[in-house]
Amino acid sequence: MRIAISGKAGSGKSTVAKLLSEKLNLRHYSIGDLMRAMAVEKGLSLLELNKLAEKSKSIDLELDKKLKELGNSKDNFVVDGRLAAFFIPNAEARVFLETDDNVRAQRILNDKRQQEKSSSLKEAIINIKKREESEKKRYQKYYGINYLNKKLYNYIVDTTNLMPSEVVEKIIKFVQFKQKSL
Repeated sequence: MRIAISGKAGSGKSTVAKLLSEKLNLRHYSIGDLMRAMAVEKGLSLLELNKLAEKSKSIDLELDKKLKELGNSKDNFVVDGRLAAFFIPNAEARVFLETDDNVRAQRILNDKRQQEKSSSLKEAIINIKKREESEKKRYQKYYGINYLNKKLYNYIVDTTNLMPSEVVEKIIKFVQFKQKSL
């Protein structure tokens, strides 16, 4: 079973993927964690790393290569990342998490992510919008895709008013339904 979870920053991708992997006893991989670690290694914020990635393909290509290899060589995992559904099209569940912008920004502020520092909700929204615009440009340029295109996914969950455990339960029910219909 391969489950790919995508969504915008702050939608709950990593939290949900981690809980889902524990609940289903599957391995968890997070592209966001890899990107944050890369930012720390380079002494940059995530926004700065994204801007650098606009000039240097190597950053995205390194992360995307790992994602492709994962989809081609492993089974029984949950992965979260914006391009997870694109690079792992054979995932049985390709989930997109939708969330209101204010809620996403508040989650990021509450999480106190070191590479995503903002002093206010308004600043957090501005920063995540800039980051998303940078990512969107790169994904279009490198792969000709828009990860927001709902055709990439076979299940969409709005997480705005849900607890992570509720999102996990919805995904598990979807996965069980998919398995029964095989």
